[in-house]
Amino acid sequence: MTDVVEAGISSGTEGKLVRALDWKGAFWVAAGVPPLVLFSIGGIAGTTGKLAFVVWIISMVMGFLQSFTYAEIAGMFANKSGGASVYGATAWLRYSKFIAPLSVWCNWFAWSPVLSLGCAIAAGYILNAFYPIPAADSQMVLDWISAHAASITADSPRVAEYIAAHAGTTPEDAVKALLSTDGVAALTPAIRSWSLASFSIPFLATANINATFFIGGILMLIIFAIQHRGISETASVQKWLAIIVLVPLLIIGLYPIVSGQILATNVTGLVPPTAAYAAADGTWSNGGWTLFLGGLYIAAWSTYGFETAVCYTRELKNPKTDTFKAIFYSGLACCLFFFLVPFAFQGVLGHAGMLAPGIVDGTGVAEALGGLIGAGRVVTQLLVVLMIMALFLAIMTAMAGSSRTLYQGSKDGWLPKYLDHVNEHGAPTRAMWTDFAFNLFLLAIASDVGGYFFVLAVSNVGYIIFNFLNLNSGWIHRMDSGHIERPWKAPTWLIGLNTVLAFVNALFLGAGAKVWGYSNALWVGFIFAALILPVFAYRHYIRDGGKFPAGAMEDLGLVGQDLGVKKAGMLPYLALAGGLAIVLIANVIFQLPA
Repeated sequence: MTDVVEAGISSGTEGKLVRALDWKGAFWVAAGVPPLVLFSIGGIAGTTGKLAFVVWIISMVMGFLQSFTYAEIAGMFANKSGGASVYGATAWLRYSKFIAPLSVWCNWFAWSPVLSLGCAIAAGYILNAFYPIPAADSQMVLDWISAHAASITADSPRVAEYIAAHAGTTPEDAVKALLSTDGVAALTPAIRSWSLASFSIPFLATANINATFFIGGILMLIIFAIQHRGISETASVQKWLAIIVLVPLLIIGLYPIVSGQILATNVTGLVPPTAAYAAADGTWSNGGWTLFLGGLYIAAWSTYGFETAVCYTRELKNPKTDTFKAIFYSGLACCLFFFLVPFAFQGVLGHAGMLAPGIVDGTGVAEALGGLIGAGRVVTQLLVVLMIMALFLAIMTAMAGSSRTLYQGSKDGWLPKYLDHVNEHGAPTRAMWTDFAFNLFLLAIASDVGGYFFVLAVSNVGYIIFNFLNLNSGWIHRMDSGHIERPWKAPTWLIGLNTVLAFVNALFLGAGAKVWGYSNALWVGFIFAALILPVFAYRHYIRDGGKFPAGAMEDLGLVGQDLGVKKAGMLPYLALAGGLAIVLIANVIFQLPA
């Protein structure tokens, strides 16, 4: 019977995740990370100007280096799922019971919003396909203007208001602009402005229950149904989606380079803009540095993401060898895409072209991709379908990884007990439903551009906190658990370098969170991170009587409730204090351009 359980054929709350993957399967599940470049490529171009492609390269190099720490600690825990946050959290357990669940929670609320953000963009593509907003220069709008030309005259109050808001505009130009705006509004399908309800959430953002919300919710349910069949089925679907999506994306990234379309002026003269979303070049002032660090802050949410490849250690057939291969080859693939795609975009479109509304909000990226290869209307429409599939790829990666983080956090006694259930296919369905419910709430916020970047900026606060804790966990594990077998061991100098990068990430957090339109994003992120503390206190001290579940620490060679000797002494506490100090000081020193 034991052998049957270990094979993953059991079910219910006593069931276990199924060992059904090799490293290639884990690679395919993580293949949804490269399309994340499309989530914020416009936003980063807007905030960093000509520096955008350099930001992506620097961030990707940092993510690749950091992954070697994660590869080492993942190999120590062949019996755990949930990813680097779970493996790193155990290093902090000796020093504070509350820091370990903080790491797991921060990783989850950073990864989980990929569902809502991706579905919001995909819903936008679907709406654009079936209910497009007409262009101001389209024939139907021009015909409407001709038919209603007498509706606005030069002495109209609206014309005076327009001229007051746009100094130097002539009455004739004001009339043309207002007629154009009215024409677009009159011919825009009603569903694009329809809203069942809209309400403000204090200190957060405005929620909107609109068409984007309902379409996005349906898309999430479809992805849930696919993953309900277990990790093996998910990996199979991911493999074909990845091939269909990533091969054309690679070709599109390479074509402008080999065909000589890259304009040198678009990738030289590397200075930040005068302000966020300004087309003019600025200088390396305090404001310029703030915008640059803000770009590095938000890019980390995408470029570091391939660490999700180690989320499936408990589901690997041979975790001792497959864990390192999965994250290493996933990292190489991400380097290729995160280097090429932003460079090709910027090299062809230039800074001004990257500021187009459709690229900033993500819904016009397919058309931009078509422009890179000179595609006609039919190919461009195929690229729209490709973009929706790319978003599905990223969303499936996020749901698979984040749900397993919740599952393992529950198994180890950090998160609510109900999350440790798996179905007959070995899928953590209660964790998946929790992801779904949380993201319905976020989807309501992310249904407009402002809310989209708010969710992104706040969730990334959690991601940087997680990375800081986990990069430090590498050297803590070396000191406290040096006796534990490591199937792959990173060079000591690289563990040290990644520790330095942990504090560099703290700098990004302090300086960069404010760049994305919400000055309070850092503080909202801190508050959301702190929500895990009462949840853990209830689970650990009331539900479990102050004891961790049996087997929670067996990978560390710890028996019972003995957390072991704190060989690192005060160093972990000093690291925490140093990281917090850097965040707070950077937040004060770095300010947005006036």
